[in-house]
Amino acid sequence: MAIQTIQNHEGMLAALVPEKKNYVLLYKTGNESSECSLTNLKQAAEKLTDVNVLLADVSQVSDIHEKYQVKSAPSLLVFEGVKYVNIVKGCNDPAYYISLFEESLFNATTKEGEAPQKRVTVYSTPTCSWCNTLKSYFKTHNIRFTDIDVSKNQSAAEQMVRRSGQQGVPQTDINGEIIVGFDKAKINRLLGIQSNN
Repeated sequence: MAIQTIQNHEGMLAALVPEKKNYVLLYKTGNESSECSLTNLKQAAEKLTDVNVLLADVSQVSDIHEKYQVKSAPSLLVFEGVKYVNIVKGCNDPAYYISLFEESLFNATTKEGEAPQKRVTVYSTPTCSWCNTLKSYFKTHNIRFTDIDVSKNQSAAEQMVRRSGQQGVPQTDINGEIIVGFDKAKINRLLGIQSNN
């Protein structure tokens, strides 16, 4: 996949591909978290062709982050064609970006004035019934999550085991805290879900 550097909002709009997913990384040269995000994003993007990745250094480009009210770098703007749909903040590991690019990302809309949701990544396999139960639970409660199929993504599977010490799925990463299995009470506490069921 080609990664293109853009100089302004007009250039970004011209570079968005209507029939593809588009990602715009707003980063700041010399910032450790931005450099981490840029490196990991490039590593994830090397093998893929279905998405369009654009880069904008906020020390040189000032009109994009203002237009989308982005107050921190790095931030990855997500577009479905030319429609802005989401933002991913901070440095994420390559496996997260790969899953964002090629796996299923469930997008629940955030209401006006609502606090941003914590980052949620589910490590699962297609044949795991508890994985499907967990994902259905998130969808029911309007929780955005990235689903990584560890049966197809060996590097993500290895990373999951390194982080948790466990091979079983589902595993959920909520802003860096790992939950093994479908621990509803812990998930509810971390995500602020009020649930009677």
